[in-house]
Amino acid sequence: MNKTIIFGLPRIGLSIVLGIEVYSIFALYTIGYQLAPFLVGFTLCIGYICTAIFSFFFGWISDIKYTRWGRRKPYLFIFSPILCTSFIFLMMPSLVITDLNNQALLFFWLLFWEIIFRISYSAMTPYQAWLAEQFEVKDRPKVSQIQSVFNLLATLILWIFNFLVLTQVFEQLETEPNFIPIDYSIPVFIFALITIIVVYIVVFFMPTEPHYKINSNMLSILKTSLKNRNFMIISFVLGFSSIAWSMLIPQVLPFIEVVLNFSQLENLINLIIIFACIIIFLEIWRRLIAKVGKKKSLIYVFVLTIAFLPFTLLILIPMNSYFIISVILMSAIGAGLAGYFLIPAVVYADIAQDDQKITGELKAGTYTGFPLIILNLFQAIGVLFLGFINELPIINVGSSTYSIGLILWGPICALILLVSLIFIIKFIKIDYDWEQQKVMMK
Repeated sequence: MNKTIIFGLPRIGLSIVLGIEVYSIFALYTIGYQLAPFLVGFTLCIGYICTAIFSFFFGWISDIKYTRWGRRKPYLFIFSPILCTSFIFLMMPSLVITDLNNQALLFFWLLFWEIIFRISYSAMTPYQAWLAEQFEVKDRPKVSQIQSVFNLLATLILWIFNFLVLTQVFEQLETEPNFIPIDYSIPVFIFALITIIVVYIVVFFMPTEPHYKINSNMLSILKTSLKNRNFMIISFVLGFSSIAWSMLIPQVLPFIEVVLNFSQLENLINLIIIFACIIIFLEIWRRLIAKVGKKKSLIYVFVLTIAFLPFTLLILIPMNSYFIISVILMSAIGAGLAGYFLIPAVVYADIAQDDQKITGELKAGTYTGFPLIILNLFQAIGVLFLGFINELPIINVGSSTYSIGLILWGPICALILLVSLIFIIKFIKIDYDWEQQKVMMK
């Protein structure tokens, strides 16, 4: 099997379980189990903080500890089953809890398994760090695109699950919280099994990276990272922008389910549109990187997303149908997510290589894990704020009643991305002279 395909395979499973956790847990526990939105937002906030801490830890420890299986493989082998177990318990608390009307018990269950899930997912950081070790700079956009295609396949699966399965479960859970429909439980178990299988394929079939020595200790590595001004600015800007992305992604489902209240057919059409836009724009962004570089491509991603997120405000205008608005909004979100999936992984792999040219050490795990500290701390702020805005005052729009937060998230996210865009334009560098020279030599 092609090395690029093998490397991309885990994204099918990992993106499904993480995607469902990101997209669905907020809606599942607030709409289905009637847990207070602030408590769910707080729990997700703690989860992001755990990811922030442990992503850096696993990235760093996998850099400095070389085993007979190499640096990266042991963490994937050990933690993928734990990740999948926690995913199952997050999605189906009634497997153990008999009284799901006990809000305190449900909250602590969600908190415990969210922490275990996020720590286990953080152990997958060494997998992404492989990008800098296994592939040349000229190949990384293509590899990231392959990963994004698998991400896309996972996104299609999770959106089908969300729109056609999960949305139908909400009403059942409101009346029978202990009921687990078979068409809900079987996919959850299948997703967990697929994740373990694809991660183990990489463990057993991906070549082990060469053994090179890293003399720097954790403190010196951290100091080197902090002194890298460009790296810190990039990490901060992309982290700050993730406040918007972390709000946007889980809010789409409640927005469609509660505000737009579409039929299954309309949900399916929106699903197809967002899927098509992601796959089309993955190729557009990749070609654009080759033509104009990563920075301009990233700017275009932000501009496109910012332009259309305020369309959520149009729902306040009485109309016979909001379908056209939803089509435009979902298309823009799909295009934005494609860039969000594709570009950052390439950026951090290139930064690790740029640092190697200065220090002589390829600290791929650290340069993959450290930005996740900043990223996840900002994402924690995002989901905490998401819980807050979903408890804003109730409004009446036509015959529908819902929190004004289900409308305001669009312009709020656009404003956050706009601030990030200004910093991207003025302060960051993600295209290097050595990169262009190496491509020309090839």
